[in-house]
Amino acid sequence: MTERPTPDLSIEETRVYRGANVWSYDKAIHLVVDLGVLERYPTNTLPGFTDNILEMLPGLREHSCSRGKRGGFVERLHEGTWLGHVAEHSALALQQVVGHDVRRGKTRGVKGRPGHYNVVFGYVDEQVGLAAARLAVRLVNHLVEADPEFDWDAELESFITRAQRTAFGPSTQAILDEAVSRDIPWLRLNQYSLVQLGQGVHAKRIRATMTSATSAIAVDIASDKDLTTSLLSAAGLPVPKQETMRTVEAAVRAAERIGYPVVLKPLDGNHGRGVILDNENADDVRAAFELAQAQSRRGAILVEQQIVGKDYRCLIIDGKVAAIAERVPASVTGDGTSTVEQLVDTANADPRRGVGHEKVLTRIKVDDAAVLLVREQGYAMTDVPPEGAHVRLALTGNMSTGGISIDRTFEAHPENVEIAEEAARMVGLDIAGIDFICPDITEPVRETGGAICEVNAAPGFRMHTHPTIGEPQFIAKPVVDMLFPPGATSRIPIVAVTGTNGKTTTSRMISHIFKGMGRKVGMTSTDGVVIDERLVIRSDASGPRSARMVLQNPRVDFAVFEVARGGILREGLGYERNDVAVVLNVQPDHLGLRGIDTVEQLADVKAVLVEAVPRDGHAVLNADDPLVREMRRRCSGQVVWFSMEEPGSEVREMIDAHCRRGGKALVLNPSERGEMIVVKHGPREMQLAWTHLLPATFGGRARMNVQNALGAAAAAFAAGAPLHDIRQGLRSFSTNYYLSPGRLNEVDVNGVNVIVDYCHNAPGMRMLGDFVDRVGDSMASSHDLARPSRIGIIATAGDRRDEDMRELGHIAAQHFDVVIVREDLSLRGRERGEVAGLVLEGVRTAIAEGARCKQVEEVLDEIEAVRHAMSRANRGDLVVVCVDKHAAVMSELETWSSQAQAGAGVSSEAPGADPDLVAGSVGDE
Repeated sequence: MTERPTPDLSIEETRVYRGANVWSYDKAIHLVVDLGVLERYPTNTLPGFTDNILEMLPGLREHSCSRGKRGGFVERLHEGTWLGHVAEHSALALQQVVGHDVRRGKTRGVKGRPGHYNVVFGYVDEQVGLAAARLAVRLVNHLVEADPEFDWDAELESFITRAQRTAFGPSTQAILDEAVSRDIPWLRLNQYSLVQLGQGVHAKRIRATMTSATSAIAVDIASDKDLTTSLLSAAGLPVPKQETMRTVEAAVRAAERIGYPVVLKPLDGNHGRGVILDNENADDVRAAFELAQAQSRRGAILVEQQIVGKDYRCLIIDGKVAAIAERVPASVTGDGTSTVEQLVDTANADPRRGVGHEKVLTRIKVDDAAVLLVREQGYAMTDVPPEGAHVRLALTGNMSTGGISIDRTFEAHPENVEIAEEAARMVGLDIAGIDFICPDITEPVRETGGAICEVNAAPGFRMHTHPTIGEPQFIAKPVVDMLFPPGATSRIPIVAVTGTNGKTTTSRMISHIFKGMGRKVGMTSTDGVVIDERLVIRSDASGPRSARMVLQNPRVDFAVFEVARGGILREGLGYERNDVAVVLNVQPDHLGLRGIDTVEQLADVKAVLVEAVPRDGHAVLNADDPLVREMRRRCSGQVVWFSMEEPGSEVREMIDAHCRRGGKALVLNPSERGEMIVVKHGPREMQLAWTHLLPATFGGRARMNVQNALGAAAAAFAAGAPLHDIRQGLRSFSTNYYLSPGRLNEVDVNGVNVIVDYCHNAPGMRMLGDFVDRVGDSMASSHDLARPSRIGIIATAGDRRDEDMRELGHIAAQHFDVVIVREDLSLRGRERGEVAGLVLEGVRTAIAEGARCKQVEEVLDEIEAVRHAMSRANRGDLVVVCVDKHAAVMSELETWSSQAQAGAGVSSEAPGADPDLVAGSVGDE
């Protein structure tokens, strides 16, 4: 029986990248799709598929794909391409249908999984992008085999409606478009129109056309029409007579005092709701009062002198008129054959009209007031007006009630412009909509009898940006000019640090340098989020969400982000770009997770930071690591090298050549007095500091912190810090618990030298072991019996590979006399004792091969392991604790120290220790 194609395309995995990522320089959606049997059916083998999909998504004809020309994707469809690729382009086309300008995408096979593809495409709105992906897959399956329950027109309309619900309104979008054109970053702070422009201390907020500079008092004044009129009148500005009433009869008496005709409107209304014009007598006022009160929140109704003339909106931004529009009430024009109702339906079918403010025009709403107005003009809704007859459906010209706009920006009389600007100043609004009623805006209103009838806070922009008649005005420009004057910065410097080991310490060093310069530093690390030296969130905060939290904080003027592999793979960077990217090293750790199986693939992940460096930025790279060295090819900015290699080595020759071309580098120059950190910039060499005088290096013995200091100094130099500030920062940074918790903290406990460190992988253990050897050698005695013991408590995370766990144990055994194996609190999918068992295997193998270690023990609980190590340690011994919960460990060590100081006897077993948790020893005592 011949096989036939079946609708097997499915989404197995979905990721949303909110910044630069391994697939794209910008935010993207990543799908892993399974084609199933469709792997054997490219598009040219599916009859009618190409014609049908082009009919449903005609925008695909514009896609260039890899051909680089219009229609390139159509060529690929005819030649035959796989349906994962079709899903990518369909998701892009669907987003383009709703006005999202996205064109980036790629489809690549999943290595080792035939029929599975990575489908990656850009997005503007995350939820719309995800909905587009789901609909694209359903559409492709439907075209392979028709689904009777799949109604394309209904599905497309539902998708468009969904997109419109989350879309920014025309006013907000206009401001964002202007901000993007000026390279001002923005963040959406809620699902509506609250948006942050800029970062950190430079951030400004907008909500539609209200800004962070908009006065709350001014908004309250504008909302109180009676108070607004009083203030404008006191300033000598033309305003209509008006009184505020709460009862019908009081309104009638007020109308008689003011003189007919009058206007009734809610005191606290907006968008023209409840505004009733042409009230000629007491009966009109009584009927209008009820309609106006229905739109009032507080029940107060304004009775106002009716000014006869055209309706004009003057938009004032930062004290100056930015645009003027004439507003024409909603109406239809008879064609001699259609009823009023049909004419309204035809007008609402205009694609420019939508619900509320979602489009440039609002649909005409036929309510009781509209029906009454049509009747007053001599028509019923079912009547056919003569050809050319003008039928009004609203009395006010508000766009929100279906009106249209005509641009009059350059026609207004200068005196009217001055009046509008003075009105905005009197109310105190930075962005104001001044409503004029006058016969002609080109003539002075004081002479023609016009007046200001209303001052609006948060005025809409769409009547100016998308006028029905006339030229659009680019009014977002003065708004952004007001928030970010020419020359003002909108970004804070961002230094991002990555690497297999040393990220946290290097990030802390950089932060410490800039804190010493008086900067308000926001830092993310595996320990949490720190804002200006205060830990605000205690958790693993090395991911993109924490970075966005820092960028939202209004106190931060400098950001330092520790960036881990997991966050990049999960969500991307979470920000657009970093001014300085620091890559310390790439070692085999976390392999076998999220499709990263080789150290080269891991290097590709960490290189995302380098790719996110702009042309005027810097990549600080460890020249001693071949994989890091290769990242120079991915950097758009300048490369700053750092190296621990000695002069004359191949790496140093490469760095010297780099500096001869004007480049920058930090290197170590050895001498009889020690090692000097030297800054090289072009032909110049500047001495920075002796490594043995930096507290974090333990007299130069902690080689990992020598490397971290080089990376931190290079990053600070690239970010513009003066050398004396870098020097002072490094000299005052130590690995005490308060500056660097859990990173090489040294504690003296009753004569026992205890080192607390977060070492958790084999490469880190190799560096820690080197430090232990150097420290141990300095403590060595000439008599073997008096030789201090080295006791190591080690562990690793459960998501490492088995061979990585064994390697950790094998390396530790080379450097410690006694190894105590514990486990983390979170086993990450492993059974209790499984991780420790694998580490123990590595230790025992090393012991059998003649390693330094002579004894290995298993104490699974972290605190119990500490107690056990301390109970067997003698004065002068070195205990190294590789921690999981460093705060709990330091508290336990403090308890031991307090007991010793109080003279309390310490038994051979720690207080509260459970002997059952201490397993038997391996090796000789």
